[in-house]
Amino acid sequence: MAVSGENLPDFQSSVSKGPAEDLNQECDPCLSDGQHEDAHGNCVDCKEYLCKNCLKFHQKTKALNHHQLLNIDNMGEQKSPSTTSQACPEKCTRHADKVIQFFCREHKELGCHVCMTIDHRTCKIDYIPDTCAGIGDSEEYKGTIWLINQRMKKINSVMKKATARDMEIDVCYDNLTKEIVKFRKEINDRLDQLQKQLEKEADRKKSDDKQIIEKALQTCTNVSADMNKYLSCLSSNNQSKQNGKLYINMKKAQSKLKSDEIEKAEETLEKTNMQYNFERNKNVEDVLSKPNILGNLNLSDTLGMPRKKVDKLIKKEDINVRTKSDTGRYYCSITGCAVLSSNKLVLADSCNSKLKVVDIQSKTVTEEKKLDTEPCDIATMPGDQIAVSLPDNSEVIIMKAASNLTTVHKIPVKCNCYGISYHQDHLYVVCQNPNSVLVLDTQGNVQNTISLNNDIFKYPRYIVVSEDSRHIYISDWGSNCTVCITLQGDVSAVYKHEKLRQPQGMLLLDDGSLLVCCYRRNTIHHISGDLKQGKKMTDGLSYPKSICYSHHHDEGYIGCDSNHLKSYNLK
Repeated sequence: MAVSGENLPDFQSSVSKGPAEDLNQECDPCLSDGQHEDAHGNCVDCKEYLCKNCLKFHQKTKALNHHQLLNIDNMGEQKSPSTTSQACPEKCTRHADKVIQFFCREHKELGCHVCMTIDHRTCKIDYIPDTCAGIGDSEEYKGTIWLINQRMKKINSVMKKATARDMEIDVCYDNLTKEIVKFRKEINDRLDQLQKQLEKEADRKKSDDKQIIEKALQTCTNVSADMNKYLSCLSSNNQSKQNGKLYINMKKAQSKLKSDEIEKAEETLEKTNMQYNFERNKNVEDVLSKPNILGNLNLSDTLGMPRKKVDKLIKKEDINVRTKSDTGRYYCSITGCAVLSSNKLVLADSCNSKLKVVDIQSKTVTEEKKLDTEPCDIATMPGDQIAVSLPDNSEVIIMKAASNLTTVHKIPVKCNCYGISYHQDHLYVVCQNPNSVLVLDTQGNVQNTISLNNDIFKYPRYIVVSEDSRHIYISDWGSNCTVCITLQGDVSAVYKHEKLRQPQGMLLLDDGSLLVCCYRRNTIHHISGDLKQGKKMTDGLSYPKSICYSHHHDEGYIGCDSNHLKSYNLK
């Protein structure tokens, strides 16, 4: 039985009278604190030897006053404090050498006597050996069993739903992929049908023209045979002095000459000069250029495809691009640069109103072309041609660059044109007043005008087009940001950063990300293709304005307000 607090004096008396020499033990609680005190008793429930002070504390503590204490005289009856009640065999989770004996009603926590002493000294506590008697027949036990069974039913229900949902997902996926394949096949079948119709029409045109040509040839052959026949007869009649026959045949020939068979054949032949040209359906082109035109799959966030990344720019030798004939300020201003061939670059030097060709290997300017106004940007085109934007003249000039720079033709535009880019047989030109993007064919015909009427555009400057032609990236000098738009002019993403001040020229990398010249920060900024992330790649530049890349040399070139073109390895 547990010793109550009222019996404490007698208990202490019995402890004090016990023969200490029969007890070769030290107090466990004191020993845990580094103190060595002789034990004067033990607690059967705690399985601990206790000194005089700890025995007193045991009796005064509410959580421990139900414990069975043995004084020094009775300890011999208990060979070891391990022979305690089996009512609470579970070990405490906080104190591994103690068993769970208490339950705190206020905090709904189980614990050993150490837990209760430390954390629940003033709480209402149940001593489990006393309160567990008959618990198996209690309403609490029955209620707990009922709740557990209800929870098990709920668990089984959720598991059935999860299993069914797992099967539904598989079925949904199979149906989804079948619908995509089916729709794609329908599109292919329809396109095949339309292609056959056009080819059939082309075949009919070809057949009709062939018949006209064949008929014209036959007419010419017949008339030619008649003419040769008359020539032979007239010559023979004249030589044989058969004047009667000569007269008759001459009149027949004259009558034949009045025939308009050849003229009619020539007229019908002219009809074959009407050539058929295949003109792409603009609506179909516009539809195909729109994102997600095949459909939408709203299953999860779009995952980026793994691509080659550019982690750093490694500085290489600068290229001096100032020449003796430069009459501008003390430095050049390379507002545009482009790779002309495997070993050549072409630069737009706005300060000196020149175009300059640079040999990459010798790192020298090999050719100059003086212009009547300041050039802004350059785009290389097939056939050793370049397109140069001239903002003050409101025109784009197309030049041949095979051996020397010569103007092929000029394209007038109705606004100030700045950045220019060539992509898939079209020129994309950024314009101001009004802010817009002109899409031109190589002859200068306007194919589309994309209005930049969004408030974010202040002074749009440079432009690049994504590989799939779905997105256009524009750097805006006035709003200090890089903007991605669709071919319809809708803004799809914006990158704005405190370190991106007055962005200028841009380079589209193989992984779809961008290198952007930050004019006011003298840095190059690396921005992800979705414009969600960016970081500084290099600094120490002198107001960078343009950038280009040579795959052949694996080098990037940066044009600045400087006499030197900067070169870097992209790693």
